[in-house]
Amino acid sequence: MNRNSNGEKEPEELSVSSCRADRSEPVQLEDVACPLGCPRSDEIVLTGRDRLHDLPGEFTVLKCRTCELMRTNPRPTAASIGAYYPDDYGPYLGTRVEQPQLTPFHGLKSFVRPLVRKVFDSLSDVLPPIPRGRLLEIGCASGSYLDRMAHCGWQVEGIEFSEEAARAARDLGYQVHTGSLEFAPAPNYPPDLIVGWMVLEHLHDPIGCLEKLHEWAAPGGWLVLTLPDANTLAFEFYKENWYDLHLPNHLYHFTPETLAKVLEKAGWTLEKVHHQRSIGNLLASTAYVMEGRGWTSLAKCFLEFSGRGGIWFYILFPFAWVLGVCGQSGRMTVWCRRSQDEAPPSVHQHPSAVTAKKA
Repeated sequence: MNRNSNGEKEPEELSVSSCRADRSEPVQLEDVACPLGCPRSDEIVLTGRDRLHDLPGEFTVLKCRTCELMRTNPRPTAASIGAYYPDDYGPYLGTRVEQPQLTPFHGLKSFVRPLVRKVFDSLSDVLPPIPRGRLLEIGCASGSYLDRMAHCGWQVEGIEFSEEAARAARDLGYQVHTGSLEFAPAPNYPPDLIVGWMVLEHLHDPIGCLEKLHEWAAPGGWLVLTLPDANTLAFEFYKENWYDLHLPNHLYHFTPETLAKVLEKAGWTLEKVHHQRSIGNLLASTAYVMEGRGWTSLAKCFLEFSGRGGIWFYILFPFAWVLGVCGQSGRMTVWCRRSQDEAPPSVHQHPSAVTAKKA
Protein backbone atom coordinates (compact mmCIF):
# COMPACT_ATOMS: atom_id res chain seq x y z
CA MET A 1 0.00 0.00 0.00
CA ASN A 2 1.34 3.43 -0.94
CA ARG A 3 2.27 6.07 1.65
CA ASN A 4 2.07 9.84 1.40
CA SER A 5 4.74 12.37 2.40
CA ASN A 6 3.71 12.04 6.06
CA GLY A 7 4.21 8.29 6.00
CA GLU A 8 0.45 7.58 6.19
CA LYS A 9 -1.07 4.81 4.13
CA GLU A 10 -3.09 5.90 1.12
CA PRO A 11 -5.95 3.97 -0.48
CA GLU A 12 -5.01 1.78 -3.40
CA GLU A 13 -7.03 1.34 -6.58
CA LEU A 14 -8.20 -2.02 -7.82
CA SER A 15 -8.91 -2.48 -11.50
CA VAL A 16 -12.35 -4.04 -11.45
CA SER A 17 -14.64 -4.11 -14.44
CA SER A 18 -17.80 -2.90 -12.82
CA CYS A 19 -20.61 -5.38 -12.39
CA ARG A 20 -23.08 -2.50 -12.15
CA ALA A 21 -24.06 -0.56 -15.23
CA ASP A 22 -23.96 2.75 -13.35
CA ARG A 23 -20.38 2.32 -12.06
CA SER A 24 -17.23 2.87 -14.10
CA GLU A 25 -14.77 4.32 -11.56
CA PRO A 26 -12.04 2.06 -10.09
CA VAL A 27 -12.50 0.40 -6.73
CA GLN A 28 -10.44 2.01 -3.98
CA LEU A 29 -9.03 0.05 -1.07
CA GLU A 30 -8.48 1.29 2.47
CA ASP A 31 -6.47 0.11 5.44
CA VAL A 32 -8.42 -0.12 8.73
CA ALA A 33 -7.53 -0.95 12.32
CA CYS A 34 -9.49 -3.16 14.70
CA PRO A 35 -12.83 -1.42 15.42
CA LEU A 36 -12.55 -2.27 19.13
CA GLY A 37 -9.59 0.09 19.44
CA CYS A 38 -6.99 -2.58 20.14
CA PRO A 39 -3.27 -1.89 19.62
CA ARG A 40 -2.24 -2.60 16.03
CA SER A 41 -1.08 -6.20 16.21
CA ASP A 42 -2.56 -8.61 13.66
CA GLU A 43 -1.89 -12.00 12.19
CA ILE A 44 -2.75 -13.10 8.67
CA VAL A 45 -5.46 -15.75 8.62
CA LEU A 46 -5.90 -16.28 4.89
CA THR A 47 -6.03 -14.63 1.48
CA GLY A 48 -8.99 -15.14 -0.85
CA ARG A 49 -10.93 -13.71 -3.75
CA ASP A 50 -14.46 -13.00 -4.89
CA ARG A 51 -16.04 -16.39 -5.59
CA LEU A 52 -19.62 -15.25 -6.08
CA HIS A 53 -19.09 -13.09 -9.18
CA ASP A 54 -15.44 -13.92 -9.94
CA LEU A 55 -14.34 -10.30 -9.94
CA PRO A 56 -10.59 -9.59 -9.83
CA GLY A 57 -8.58 -8.87 -6.72
CA GLU A 58 -7.21 -10.75 -3.72
CA PHE A 59 -8.21 -9.86 -0.17
CA THR A 60 -6.58 -10.69 3.14
CA VAL A 61 -8.33 -11.62 6.37
CA LEU A 62 -6.49 -10.48 9.52
CA LYS A 63 -7.07 -11.48 13.13
CA CYS A 64 -6.49 -8.98 15.93
CA ARG A 65 -4.10 -10.60 18.41
CA THR A 66 -5.74 -8.74 21.31
CA CYS A 67 -9.48 -9.39 20.85
CA GLU A 68 -9.31 -12.05 18.06
CA LEU A 69 -11.86 -10.23 15.86
CA MET A 70 -11.20 -11.02 12.20
CA ARG A 71 -11.56 -8.40 9.46
CA THR A 72 -10.95 -8.05 5.73
CA ASN A 73 -8.02 -5.66 5.28
CA PRO A 74 -7.35 -3.80 3.07
CA ARG A 75 -10.92 -3.56 1.90
CA PRO A 76 -12.98 -1.61 -0.67
CA THR A 77 -14.06 1.80 0.62
CA ALA A 78 -17.70 2.47 1.37
CA ALA A 79 -17.89 4.65 -1.74
CA SER A 80 -16.65 1.93 -4.09
CA ILE A 81 -17.80 -1.41 -2.64
CA GLY A 82 -21.02 -1.15 -4.65
CA ALA A 83 -19.07 -2.69 -7.54
CA TYR A 84 -19.37 -5.97 -5.68
CA TYR A 85 -23.17 -5.72 -5.35
CA PRO A 86 -24.62 -6.18 -8.83
CA ASP A 87 -28.33 -5.96 -9.45
CA ASP A 88 -28.39 -9.75 -9.81
CA TYR A 89 -26.78 -10.21 -6.37
CA GLY A 90 -28.38 -13.33 -4.89
CA PRO A 91 -30.11 -11.83 -1.81
CA TYR A 92 -31.80 -9.19 -3.98
CA LEU A 93 -33.38 -11.76 -6.28
CA GLY A 94 -34.12 -14.32 -3.56
CA THR A 95 -36.35 -11.96 -1.57
CA ARG A 96 -38.79 -10.91 -4.27
CA VAL A 97 -42.42 -11.47 -3.33
CA GLU A 98 -44.22 -13.72 -5.76
CA GLN A 99 -47.98 -13.77 -5.94
CA PRO A 100 -49.24 -17.19 -4.75
CA GLN A 101 -50.88 -19.39 -7.34
CA LEU A 102 -54.36 -20.40 -6.24
CA THR A 103 -54.91 -24.14 -6.57
CA PRO A 104 -57.47 -26.55 -5.12
CA PHE A 105 -54.90 -27.33 -2.40
CA HIS A 106 -54.02 -23.72 -1.57
CA GLY A 107 -56.04 -23.71 1.65
CA LEU A 108 -54.53 -27.00 2.78
CA LYS A 109 -51.01 -25.76 2.08
CA SER A 110 -51.68 -22.59 4.07
CA PHE A 111 -52.71 -24.74 7.02
CA VAL A 112 -49.89 -27.31 6.77
CA ARG A 113 -47.00 -24.94 5.99
CA PRO A 114 -46.73 -23.41 9.51
CA LEU A 115 -46.77 -26.88 11.05
CA VAL A 116 -44.03 -28.12 8.75
CA ARG A 117 -41.97 -24.97 9.36
CA LYS A 118 -42.22 -25.55 13.11
CA VAL A 119 -41.06 -29.17 12.88
CA PHE A 120 -38.27 -28.47 10.40
CA ASP A 121 -37.16 -25.19 11.93
CA SER A 122 -33.69 -24.19 10.72
CA LEU A 123 -33.54 -21.36 13.32
CA SER A 124 -32.55 -18.99 10.51
CA ASP A 125 -35.09 -16.37 11.53
CA VAL A 126 -36.15 -17.44 15.02
CA LEU A 127 -37.47 -14.53 17.09
CA PRO A 128 -37.75 -13.97 20.85
CA PRO A 129 -41.25 -14.42 22.29
CA ILE A 130 -42.44 -10.82 22.13
CA PRO A 131 -45.79 -9.25 21.22
CA ARG A 132 -46.32 -7.71 17.80
CA GLY A 133 -45.25 -4.10 17.52
CA ARG A 134 -42.96 -1.97 15.35
CA LEU A 135 -40.30 -3.66 13.26
CA LEU A 136 -37.31 -2.27 11.37
CA GLU A 137 -35.43 -4.53 8.97
CA ILE A 138 -31.85 -3.62 8.05
CA GLY A 139 -30.98 -4.82 4.57
CA CYS A 140 -34.55 -5.71 3.68
CA ALA A 141 -33.64 -6.47 0.03
CA SER A 142 -36.79 -6.84 -2.08
CA GLY A 143 -39.14 -6.96 0.87
CA SER A 144 -40.23 -10.57 1.39
CA TYR A 145 -39.66 -10.51 5.15
CA LEU A 146 -41.35 -7.11 5.53
CA ASP A 147 -44.32 -8.50 3.64
CA ARG A 148 -44.48 -11.62 5.79
CA MET A 149 -44.27 -9.70 9.07
CA ALA A 150 -46.77 -7.06 7.96
CA HIS A 151 -49.30 -9.79 7.33
CA CYS A 152 -48.61 -11.06 10.86
CA GLY A 153 -49.67 -7.70 12.25
CA TRP A 154 -46.37 -5.86 12.63
CA GLN A 155 -45.79 -2.22 11.63
CA VAL A 156 -42.81 -2.46 9.32
CA GLU A 157 -40.12 -0.26 7.81
CA GLY A 158 -36.87 -1.11 6.05
CA ILE A 159 -33.44 0.09 4.99
CA GLU A 160 -31.85 -1.28 1.82
CA PHE A 161 -28.56 -0.45 0.06
CA SER A 162 -29.71 -1.44 -3.45
CA GLU A 163 -31.96 1.04 -5.23
CA GLU A 164 -33.56 -1.65 -7.38
CA ALA A 165 -34.26 -3.97 -4.45
CA ALA A 166 -35.56 -1.09 -2.31
CA ARG A 167 -37.87 -0.05 -5.14
CA ALA A 168 -39.29 -3.57 -5.29
CA ALA A 169 -40.02 -3.41 -1.56
CA ARG A 170 -41.61 0.03 -1.87
CA ASP A 171 -43.77 -1.27 -4.71
CA LEU A 172 -45.29 -3.63 -2.14
CA GLY A 173 -46.44 -0.58 -0.20
CA TYR A 174 -43.78 -0.45 2.51
CA GLN A 175 -41.60 2.45 3.57
CA VAL A 176 -38.00 1.63 2.70
CA HIS A 177 -35.04 4.00 2.81
CA THR A 178 -32.46 3.51 0.05
CA GLY A 179 -28.85 3.71 1.19
CA SER A 180 -26.46 2.34 3.77
CA LEU A 181 -27.31 2.08 7.44
CA GLU A 182 -24.38 4.35 8.25
CA PHE A 183 -26.16 7.32 6.64
CA ALA A 184 -29.80 6.31 7.09
CA PRO A 185 -32.25 8.61 8.90
CA ALA A 186 -34.06 7.49 12.04
CA PRO A 187 -37.21 5.39 11.51
CA ASN A 188 -40.62 6.93 11.94
CA TYR A 189 -41.16 5.11 15.24
CA PRO A 190 -38.80 3.63 17.86
CA PRO A 191 -38.81 -0.04 16.82
CA ASP A 192 -39.60 -2.78 19.31
CA LEU A 193 -37.73 -5.25 17.11
CA ILE A 194 -34.83 -4.67 14.71
CA VAL A 195 -33.74 -7.52 12.45
CA GLY A 196 -30.79 -7.92 10.10
CA TRP A 197 -30.37 -11.10 8.11
CA MET A 198 -26.71 -11.54 7.09
CA VAL A 199 -26.05 -7.80 7.33
CA LEU A 200 -23.62 -6.96 10.14
CA GLU A 201 -20.63 -8.57 8.43
CA HIS A 202 -21.15 -6.27 5.43
CA LEU A 203 -20.95 -3.01 7.37
CA HIS A 204 -17.87 -0.77 7.25
CA ASP A 205 -18.57 0.56 10.75
CA PRO A 206 -20.39 -2.19 12.66
CA ILE A 207 -19.99 -0.60 16.08
CA GLY A 208 -21.18 2.81 14.88
CA CYS A 209 -24.18 1.19 13.22
CA LEU A 210 -25.02 -0.87 16.31
CA GLU A 211 -24.81 2.31 18.40
CA LYS A 212 -27.21 3.99 16.00
CA LEU A 213 -29.65 1.08 16.25
CA HIS A 214 -29.32 1.23 20.04
CA GLU A 215 -30.33 4.90 19.96
CA TRP A 216 -33.29 4.16 17.70
CA ALA A 217 -34.68 1.15 19.60
CA ALA A 218 -37.52 1.42 22.07
CA PRO A 219 -36.69 0.73 25.74
CA GLY A 220 -36.31 -3.01 26.14
CA GLY A 221 -36.21 -3.36 22.36
CA TRP A 222 -34.73 -6.44 20.71
CA LEU A 223 -32.11 -6.83 17.98
CA VAL A 224 -32.05 -10.13 16.08
CA LEU A 225 -29.17 -10.82 13.70
CA THR A 226 -28.06 -13.72 11.57
CA LEU A 227 -24.45 -13.95 10.47
CA PRO A 228 -21.74 -16.45 9.60
CA ASP A 229 -19.98 -18.17 12.48
CA ALA A 230 -16.25 -18.53 11.88
CA ASN A 231 -15.77 -20.55 15.06
CA THR A 232 -16.22 -23.86 13.25
CA LEU A 233 -14.11 -26.75 12.05
CA ALA A 234 -15.35 -26.02 8.52
CA PHE A 235 -13.76 -22.57 8.58
CA GLU A 236 -10.45 -24.06 9.74
CA PHE A 237 -10.62 -26.80 7.11
CA TYR A 238 -11.88 -24.92 4.06
CA LYS A 239 -10.11 -21.58 4.73
CA GLU A 240 -10.34 -19.50 1.53
CA ASN A 241 -12.90 -21.99 0.15
CA TRP A 242 -15.29 -21.44 3.05
CA TYR A 243 -18.54 -20.38 1.39
CA ASP A 244 -19.55 -17.76 3.94
CA LEU A 245 -16.17 -16.06 3.73
CA HIS A 246 -17.69 -14.13 0.80
CA LEU A 247 -14.82 -11.74 0.07
CA PRO A 248 -14.69 -8.81 -0.21
CA ASN A 249 -18.38 -8.23 0.70
CA HIS A 250 -17.92 -9.65 4.19
CA LEU A 251 -15.75 -7.11 5.95
CA TYR A 252 -15.83 -8.81 9.35
CA HIS A 253 -15.78 -12.49 10.27
CA PHE A 254 -17.34 -13.07 13.68
CA THR A 255 -17.37 -15.79 16.27
CA PRO A 256 -19.87 -15.77 19.16
CA GLU A 257 -17.10 -14.46 21.43
CA THR A 258 -15.96 -11.58 19.21
CA LEU A 259 -19.56 -10.70 18.35
CA ALA A 260 -20.36 -10.35 22.06
CA LYS A 261 -17.48 -7.88 22.44
CA VAL A 262 -18.68 -5.77 19.51
CA LEU A 263 -22.27 -5.76 20.77
CA GLU A 264 -21.20 -4.80 24.30
CA LYS A 265 -19.11 -1.93 22.91
CA ALA A 266 -22.25 -0.59 21.22
CA GLY A 267 -24.47 -0.95 24.31
CA TRP A 268 -26.28 -4.18 23.46
CA THR A 269 -26.51 -7.29 25.63
CA LEU A 270 -26.13 -10.62 23.85
CA GLU A 271 -28.96 -12.74 25.28
CA LYS A 272 -28.79 -15.95 23.25
CA VAL A 273 -26.94 -17.61 20.36
CA HIS A 274 -28.82 -20.08 18.15
CA HIS A 275 -26.65 -22.26 15.93
CA GLN A 276 -28.66 -22.70 12.76
CA ARG A 277 -29.64 -26.11 11.45
CA SER A 278 -28.15 -25.79 8.01
CA ILE A 279 -26.00 -27.93 5.74
CA GLY A 280 -25.86 -25.52 2.80
CA ASN A 281 -22.62 -23.85 3.89
CA LEU A 282 -20.83 -27.20 4.03
CA LEU A 283 -22.08 -28.29 0.60
CA ALA A 284 -21.22 -24.96 -1.04
CA SER A 285 -17.74 -24.93 0.51
CA THR A 286 -17.15 -28.41 -0.88
CA ALA A 287 -18.26 -27.09 -4.28
CA TYR A 288 -15.60 -24.37 -4.11
CA VAL A 289 -12.94 -27.01 -3.44
CA MET A 290 -14.17 -29.00 -6.46
CA GLU A 291 -14.11 -25.86 -8.56
CA GLY A 292 -10.50 -25.23 -7.61
CA ARG A 293 -9.57 -28.74 -8.72
CA GLY A 294 -11.20 -28.27 -12.09
CA TRP A 295 -14.30 -30.35 -11.38
CA THR A 296 -16.49 -27.59 -12.75
CA SER A 297 -19.61 -29.57 -13.60
CA LEU A 298 -19.68 -31.37 -10.26
CA ALA A 299 -19.03 -28.11 -8.41
CA LYS A 300 -21.93 -26.48 -10.20
CA CYS A 301 -24.23 -29.32 -9.16
CA PHE A 302 -23.17 -28.99 -5.51
CA LEU A 303 -23.69 -25.21 -5.55
CA GLU A 304 -27.16 -25.55 -7.03
CA PHE A 305 -27.97 -28.35 -4.61
CA SER A 306 -26.78 -26.33 -1.58
CA GLY A 307 -29.25 -23.55 -2.29
CA ARG A 308 -32.15 -25.76 -3.27
CA GLY A 309 -35.09 -26.40 -0.98
CA GLY A 310 -37.83 -28.82 -1.82
CA ILE A 311 -37.80 -32.40 -0.68
CA TRP A 312 -34.01 -32.45 -0.19
CA PHE A 313 -34.27 -29.90 2.60
CA TYR A 314 -36.34 -32.39 4.60
CA ILE A 315 -34.19 -35.39 3.67
CA LEU A 316 -31.00 -33.67 4.81
CA PHE A 317 -32.54 -31.98 7.84
CA PRO A 318 -31.31 -34.62 10.34
CA PHE A 319 -27.72 -33.87 9.26
CA ALA A 320 -28.38 -30.15 9.50
CA TRP A 321 -29.86 -30.66 12.97
CA VAL A 322 -26.70 -32.43 14.14
CA LEU A 323 -24.52 -29.62 12.79
CA GLY A 324 -26.65 -27.11 14.64
CA VAL A 325 -26.56 -29.00 17.93
CA CYS A 326 -22.77 -29.27 17.65
CA GLY A 327 -22.44 -25.58 16.74
CA GLN A 328 -20.81 -26.49 13.43
CA SER A 329 -23.24 -25.27 10.76
CA GLY A 330 -21.26 -22.05 10.22
CA ARG A 331 -24.27 -19.77 10.76
CA MET A 332 -25.86 -18.30 13.85
CA THR A 333 -28.93 -16.32 14.85
CA VAL A 334 -28.43 -14.10 17.88
CA TRP A 335 -30.82 -12.27 20.19
CA CYS A 336 -29.64 -9.00 21.70
CA ARG A 337 -31.48 -6.55 23.93
CA ARG A 338 -31.47 -2.89 24.80
CA SER A 339 -31.72 -1.92 28.46
CA GLN A 340 -35.26 -1.40 29.74
CA ASP A 341 -34.45 1.73 31.74
CA GLU A 342 -33.11 3.84 28.88
CA ALA A 343 -35.23 6.59 27.39
CA PRO A 344 -36.26 6.16 23.74
CA PRO A 345 -34.82 8.54 21.15
CA SER A 346 -36.84 11.48 19.95
CA VAL A 347 -38.14 10.15 16.65
CA HIS A 348 -40.45 12.00 14.30
CA GLN A 349 -43.84 10.33 14.25
CA HIS A 350 -45.21 9.62 10.81
CA PRO A 351 -48.17 7.51 9.69
CA SER A 352 -46.41 5.94 6.71
CA ALA A 353 -45.24 2.79 8.44
CA VAL A 354 -47.77 0.21 7.42
CA THR A 355 -49.07 -3.04 8.79
CA ALA A 356 -50.09 -4.58 5.48
CA LYS A 357 -50.02 -3.95 1.78
CA LYS A 358 -51.57 -0.79 0.53
CA ALA A 359 -54.77 -1.30 -1.34
